Amino acid sequence: MTITEEEVRRYGYADLTGLMGLMTGDEKHGPAATSTLDVLWVLYDRVLRVAPDRLDDPARDRFLLSKGHGPMAYYAVLAAKGFVPVEWLTGFGSYDSPLGHHPDRMLVPGAEIGSGSLGHGLPIAVGAALGLRAQGLPEPAVWVLTGDAELDEGSNHEAIAFAGPAGLDRLHTVVIDNASASHARPGGIAARFEAAGWSAVTVDGRDHDALYAAFTAPHPGRPHVVVARVEPKYA
Repeated sequence: MTITEEEVRRYGYADLTGLMGLMTGDEKHGPAATSTLDVLWVLYDRVLRVAPDRLDDPARDRFLLSKGHGPMAYYAVLAAKGFVPVEWLTGFGSYDSPLGHHPDRMLVPGAEIGSGSLGHGLPIAVGAALGLRAQGLPEPAVWVLTGDAELDEGSNHEAIAFAGPAGLDRLHTVVIDNASASHARPGGIAARFEAAGWSAVTVDGRDHDALYAAFTAPHPGRPHVVVARVEPKYA
């Protein structure tokens, strides 16, 4: 697979809807995809230090898609940035396509984990941040994208509780808040993280400048969470 620089430069944010439109088939999680579109674009366009030609670079940033169901926005962004050919998008979800209804790290260039059951991504990200620290690699950032409903899973609360006192300041979590969680949290999502020693910011999940400012806010000695509010899933 060879993707030229010209092909990568061809696509911008305005093209993402069209790229997503190439993916048809039996997909049941459209809102899960569209809710993540702006966050994914800002991360890959302006924040993450990763590129198609440095997928094995130990110094690269790691992005983990825990909210793996409904991955069309993720695939569209990967295609726009040259990680996968645009031609792959039309086969989305088919038997012989590398682009499944959950990303597979063995098949999708740039995918750091294979997702499945909700609640796995943040604990894996904690492990990744610990592993990088143990290897003496202080520069790579670890980013994980979760949904608000995922926080119903106990595995996430264990990860949140551990990461703050451990001072994992290279760990970043983005929570897509589309009001689909089953259990309310006193004070809101950000308060849960702050209680465990995290830095936390809540922003409009469609405002690119606000997202960028939140993603790049300093948080020395603490992991960082950005709660990105979007339109309710069941509006």
